[in-house]
Amino acid sequence: MDDALTANGGATALAADGDAAAAVAAWLSQLAHERDRAHNTALAYERDLRQFLAWLKQDLGRAPQLADLARLDARKFRAFLASRRKANVASRSLARSLSALRTFFRWLDAEDMAANRAVLQVFRPRVAHSIPKPLSVEKAAAVVDGGMAADLDWIAARDVAVLILLYGSGLRISEALGITRRDAPTQGREVLRVVGKGGKERVVPVLPVTQAAVARYLALCPYRLAPDVPLFVGAKGRPLSARIVQLVMVRLRNALGLPQTATPHALRHSFATHLLSAGADLRQIQELLGHASLSSTQVYTEVDRERMLAVYDKAHPRA
Repeated sequence: MDDALTANGGATALAADGDAAAAVAAWLSQLAHERDRAHNTALAYERDLRQFLAWLKQDLGRAPQLADLARLDARKFRAFLASRRKANVASRSLARSLSALRTFFRWLDAEDMAANRAVLQVFRPRVAHSIPKPLSVEKAAAVVDGGMAADLDWIAARDVAVLILLYGSGLRISEALGITRRDAPTQGREVLRVVGKGGKERVVPVLPVTQAAVARYLALCPYRLAPDVPLFVGAKGRPLSARIVQLVMVRLRNALGLPQTATPHALRHSFATHLLSAGADLRQIQELLGHASLSSTQVYTEVDRERMLAVYDKAHPRA
């Protein structure tokens, strides 16, 4: 089984017995090798299933076997979700837990291990519709310009290069930090191939200012980076952590007086919103963001609509 996947729950013994334990192990192994499923999703599904089995073990008074899983009714699944709700787990996480259980029980059925469709009778928890909170053009520019003058500080140059990639190319943090030295978007490289969620590859544009920022970082970086290692490294030369990028944004929020919603991911939201405001086609933005469906991209039309209404209310003489 994939060590990277099972390590997530390795500290706690699996709350299943006999044939159920073997079935869970086989399912987790398959998850680890599904190329169309994001690695973080597989880890989350493992966590969700472990939590369910631990709850079920407590409910039954013993570790469940496949026969126990086959006898579960919808009330049991609802009781588990209710227990998680009492523990202040958010609706979005509850919905993902239900998705994990549905996926697992469908797999059991497909593998002729246990037939139980009761989990499909449980309604998905209602998830509040959230609208992305992008930065204004001016504030986004202030963020990515934040360390431009720090030519002698390689860490500041690194931070600027990462943030410009998030805003200039619409990358997720994981995508930016996954770029290798070989694929560094320096001068002459106007597009970049990135691997997004579910291992899906897409091509994104690289602005000249991004090329210059990456080149400056590489010129100042004190470490010799092999072609196949991550482009961005931390102070000790190890791969840069997403947490460091988040802390950089915290410092910039304080320095520039930005709202709490100014996160690294907000730069990706800003990329999409500013393109839409400038007249970009929604389908093009979908491709650039790597969204699987257009519905994921359409939320930016609501952001743009709010912006236009605000401008209208402020500018129209009869408003």
